[in-house]
Amino acid sequence: MALNAEMSRAVPFLVAPTKTAGYVGDVGFDPLGFSDLFDIKWLREAEIKHGRSSMLATVGFVLQQYVSLPGYEHCNDSNMAPNAVGASAMLQIVFWMGVLEFWTNKGNVTMETMFADPDRVPGNLGFDPMGLGKNKSEEEMEKIQLNEIKNGRLAMLAIGGMIHHNWITGEALF
Repeated sequence: MALNAEMSRAVPFLVAPTKTAGYVGDVGFDPLGFSDLFDIKWLREAEIKHGRSSMLATVGFVLQQYVSLPGYEHCNDSNMAPNAVGASAMLQIVFWMGVLEFWTNKGNVTMETMFADPDRVPGNLGFDPMGLGKNKSEEEMEKIQLNEIKNGRLAMLAIGGMIHHNWITGEALF
């Protein structure tokens, strides 16, 4: 480690990771050095996908306490909701998410092949049916992307907290 190395803004006693620079939301947080071991595009793609899934999961976790699908038993504990629909419904979700993953990446689903196209941007699936990204400057798009990253990070913590709350207390969230 060089004596003149730039220090991380997030963890000031660690050297800032070099491979995260230039990505929206970079604050120099990579204490385990994953960006030195894995493709940074693949790591960013995983963070965005997990963030998006977590944002949907937090809404679903809360909504499930108040709304039930017709024909299914109501569960107060959202952790028990998968038991109400059974394994076949859950396996359908897993199957169709796999198909969607395969389709959006044109069959390149491994870390080695996912970014074979150097122009592919992590998290950009070309899906914007409401046109929220049209006619936006680069600065406006970076702000939207930063909001997505921050909300996704918060949602990953939130869904973990909600699930553990129900496990520990044995009671519904609200």
